[in-house]
Amino acid sequence: MLKPPAEAVFEAELKALAEADRDPRPPGWRLSPRAVRAFLCGSDRPAVRRKFFGDDILVERAIVSLSSNRGLMLVGEPGTAKSMLSELLAAAISGSSINAIQGTAGTTEDHIKYSWNYALLLAEGPSLRAMVPSPLYVAMKEGTLVRFEEITRCPPEIQDTLVSILSEKVMIVPELHGPDRVLHAKPGFNVIGTANTRDRGVNEMSSALKRRFNFETVHPIRELRQEIELVGRECDRLLKEVSAPVQVPPQVVELLVSVFQELREGVSREGIQLERPSTVMSTAEAVSVAMAAGLDAFYFDGGRLGPRHVVRHLAGAVLKDNPDDLKKLKHYFDVVVKARSQKEGGPWTEMLEARKSLP
Repeated sequence: MLKPPAEAVFEAELKALAEADRDPRPPGWRLSPRAVRAFLCGSDRPAVRRKFFGDDILVERAIVSLSSNRGLMLVGEPGTAKSMLSELLAAAISGSSINAIQGTAGTTEDHIKYSWNYALLLAEGPSLRAMVPSPLYVAMKEGTLVRFEEITRCPPEIQDTLVSILSEKVMIVPELHGPDRVLHAKPGFNVIGTANTRDRGVNEMSSALKRRFNFETVHPIRELRQEIELVGRECDRLLKEVSAPVQVPPQVVELLVSVFQELREGVSREGIQLERPSTVMSTAEAVSVAMAAGLDAFYFDGGRLGPRHVVRHLAGAVLKDNPDDLKKLKHYFDVVVKARSQKEGGPWTEMLEARKSLP
């Protein structure tokens, strides 16, 4: 598989946590809240690696929300690991993270609730056999979590399909008769939604729908060391997955993350004020640049990853649709990188020399 689900990637850790778990579990959950937290934030016994780098208290609040009768809505800028967090929560709580709805401008009510196999519908009439259940229908029937990614990409009238379901935990199928007409959600059912706060094409959620969710804002990683560890680890993993075992020097990752953090915050560590690009300088973008730089080094430079490879791919992350963003990146090189090259040398000098590769 190109991208195995979290429950497959971390199968051994989930099994170890389940075997060692002695704490109370909410109805329908595979792990206790304490074990779910350990899965995301790491633990020593059993040995579980940290997967979410950020606010541990936010993780605890998210777990508590999912154990209640209210849904969980993760909001924030793109690239802040909202989807990853929802995937990890679903894998730990329900044992499956692939039960998901992807919100788009083309999402319809059928995608959220159910649709029909029209050949069977015409031949036999409405029946469970002719129904094509949605991920939401499956989650209610089995008592598991369903992920609704990018919910604000959907038109408001489509989003509001969730209002009655989140309130009553019941889905009515008017085409059916008898007991099949009403689907009652089993214990363990809940919804994890994600929504961006700054992209184009985002629709406002109705007040009625907002009241059915507990909102948690996922912020960019503030701690430099945490982001360096995450970017380095993810880059190593992704390069191995594509059979490009490049050695990623820690100083190159530190340089890359420093650039992203300073452009994101609009100030260098020396206190120099910078113009922030209009694009999102997220951790996910940093991982993408690191991987592209690694592949560049592997295929075209003998596998020796250096700052010059990073510079070649920085422009692609910064320059999306606003030409002024490239000027802001070049200004960063002319002011910050040049000063550090004169003071510290090393990779900063190599980075400054590679400036000519910018478009």
